[in-house]
Parts: sequence; C-alpha cells; structure tokens
Amino acid sequence: MNAPATTLQQTRPLLPVRLLNGCGALLKKTRIPGPRMLAVDLIETAKQRCGLDDFGRGDFFEALSRLLESCYSEAQLNLIGKIALRTNVLHTLSSRLLMERDRQLYPNIRRQEIREPLFIVGLPRSGTSLLHILLAADPEHRSPLMWEVMTPSPPTLDDEKRRIRRATQSCNYFNWLAPTFRYVHAVGAELPQECVRLMTPTFMSDQFDTMYYVPSYRAWFFRQDLRPAYQYHRRFLQHLQFMRPTRRWVLKAPTHMFALSALLSVYPDALFVQTHRTPVEAMASVSSLITILRSAFSDAADPVTACREAIQYWSETMEKFLQERDRLASARICDIDYNQLRCDPIDAIRRIYGHFGWSLSREAECRMRALTAGQMRRKHGNHRYDLSQFGFAPREVLTAFGSYCERFGFSSSDSEGFRVPSLDSQFPKRGKRFDAAAFAATNIEPTT
Repeated sequence: MNAPATTLQQTRPLLPVRLLNGCGALLKKTRIPGPRMLAVDLIETAKQRCGLDDFGRGDFFEALSRLLESCYSEAQLNLIGKIALRTNVLHTLSSRLLMERDRQLYPNIRRQEIREPLFIVGLPRSGTSLLHILLAADPEHRSPLMWEVMTPSPPTLDDEKRRIRRATQSCNYFNWLAPTFRYVHAVGAELPQECVRLMTPTFMSDQFDTMYYVPSYRAWFFRQDLRPAYQYHRRFLQHLQFMRPTRRWVLKAPTHMFALSALLSVYPDALFVQTHRTPVEAMASVSSLITILRSAFSDAADPVTACREAIQYWSETMEKFLQERDRLASARICDIDYNQLRCDPIDAIRRIYGHFGWSLSREAECRMRALTAGQMRRKHGNHRYDLSQFGFAPREVLTAFGSYCERFGFSSSDSEGFRVPSLDSQFPKRGKRFDAAAFAATNIEPTT
C-alpha cells in the first residue's frame, strides 16, 4: 500500500494562477525587459500615495535595495511573485509613513512602556505557533494579531472592523494563491502573528528569505547588527499598545535565537520559553513550509536547496543561541517539549506559569481548552512531509545539530532509529522513540 502523498507533492497552483504565470513567462520570452523595481522609485510612489514624506528614524535604503536586487537577479519570480513583491514593499513603506505620522499626532505612543515581554523561541515547527495561540488566549496577555500588524494605522480603536475585513480578504487571496499552505500553517486575520513582521519596515527580516530565494540578501542580512530592527520592533509594539489596556506581551519567532544579544539590548527584562523537537522532524517540516511558500511566487522553488539552507541556518543559530542563553538566569527561560505540548497542552501551560510564578485563571484555562478542543475536532488539514524528498537522511540532520541533541537528549542509539530519552529534570512525560524508517515513509503533523 502506497503512502499518501505529502503536502508538497499535492501543491499545485490553481488553473487561473498557472495561466497568469504562463502569460508572464511568454512575455519574458519576447525579451522585452519589464520595468526593474528600484528602491528609489518605490519610495517615491509610497510618498505620493500617502501624501507623506517622513519615514522616521533609521535608514532602510540599503536593506531595501539589496532585497530588490536579490529578488531580481536570483529569486526567479513568476508574474504573481513580481506583483506580490511590489505590492508588499509599497504596503510596508506606506505603513511606515503612516505610523510615523501617528507618532507625531499622538505623542503618548512613544511613552508606552513594554515590560517583561515573553518571547517564544525554538526550532521552527516545534510547536511555537500552537503555544503562541494558547498563551494569547489568556486575558492578561496580548499578542500582535495579523490584522493589526497589516494595518497598524490609526493606533486608535477606529475602523477595526474594516481593517479586519481587509486582512481577511488578504488571507483569502493567499489561500487561493497557495491552497495547501493552510495545512502547513494556520492563516487568519485574528490569529496571533509571528513578530518578525514588526521588523519588516526596516527590511531587515528573515521573512523575505522565507518567501523568496535570495541568497545574496540572506548573506548580507546575516552580517548585520539587528539592534535597529529590534528598536523598530519596540516602536511597533508601542503603536499597538497605545489606547489599549497594558498587558503582558506574548511574542513568537524562532528567528529571535539568531540575534539574542540585539533583542536583549532593546528588551533587557525579556522572558523566554524554548520549545524542543527532534531536529529531524523540525527540518523536514520547515523545508516543506518554505518550499510551498516559495512556490507561490516562483516556478523554480527547489526543496533540496530549502532544506540545505534550513539545516545550515538553524544548526548554526542553535549553536549560537545555546551559548548566549547560558548567560540568562535560569528563572528567565522555561523549556517545553513538543511531545508534551502536543499530548497535554494544558499541562505544558501550567508548567510555564509555574516557572514564571504566574497565576492561571479559570477563564484563561477555559479559553485554552476550547482552542485545543476545536483543533481536535478538525477532520482535515494535516501536514504531511517526507525528509527523503529534500535530499537528506535523518542521521545527517542529527549530526548537524550535535551539541543541541546532546544537551536536550536527541541522540542516535542504534541503526534502526533515534532514541529520545526521558529527561525528568527538564521534560517529564517524555520518552518517545523516534523511528527513522517510519519517519522516512511519511511524517504527519496537525496545522500549527
């Protein structure tokens, strides 16, 4: 009996999308060059659209120029990809102009204090999204929602319903463009948003590297001091917090591990939860996500390249993070196992609250239980992936993450598979045996 097709194998654009991109490919063959996107032109267009010219502090011209050049020369964007890139850049520039205007109109925005924000980190696809959604359900917490990240201006309560509708339309369009992506990652206007989007207005964000194949921009980005990006991240949070009850911010992005020192320079009192999953599963899953996402904007998305980049980036990032996290007081970071989070999410939540000395209210727990029950009722939407289609074997991945595996108990035990031993001091209720042969057949995970 053949195994079901993976989500990546099921990924194919709808007919109208294929036709539109086909027309773009035909135009390209005529050798009539299309207009090249330049930072200076897009900046001027955004200014004209908004009737504003003040982008606020911080230079972003070089970052935007490098991104556009890399997209033009390397990303092999299809017609929809080119349209999406231009649309997204103009939207980001316009949003930055409007947010700076708001800071002039409402001086109290800059006086907003962000105290002890919680950052959820860990390997991608290790349950960070699920944990983010659950923690955001607590009325004492606040997370950036997709609709308010997309349209943060005005910072008042005006026009919320219209802005939510607009974000919903954008989500619906993306689901039409990439219909299988919803099985990989939940998309919704009122869902908590990964907070690297708060850094996007600086054009220094790994969001772009995820969406497009941009190796030269990627290499440049990795050499940058990200302190200015985190300073803008804080300005964005101040914007979202203005005229709303002050609550604890719960934020999430695996990539924060890449720049912990820059983060702490802006948020010196930050708290952390790190989720843990075997890198074999995490790398296969994130490679599937990246390939499916890039496929929406390019007809040349390469799964092997996506996986090779993911293993290199995340193994190096994890190595760096483990060294830097040891400088944190143990009370500031809580470790949560992916398997525990999947099997008993409320118990994992209680572990986090106990670690930080928080009180889990009855209302918060009821909201979280309703969310987990709703997820269990879903009859479709599983994400299927197979490491072999990305050109790597489980043992290669485990070797790349050697120090992480040794520290947190993901280790090679025999020729048949990999054993994840029980670590009572950190991960109670653990003891899963990871079977490499079974994994190679097809791995499945819910959409979180």
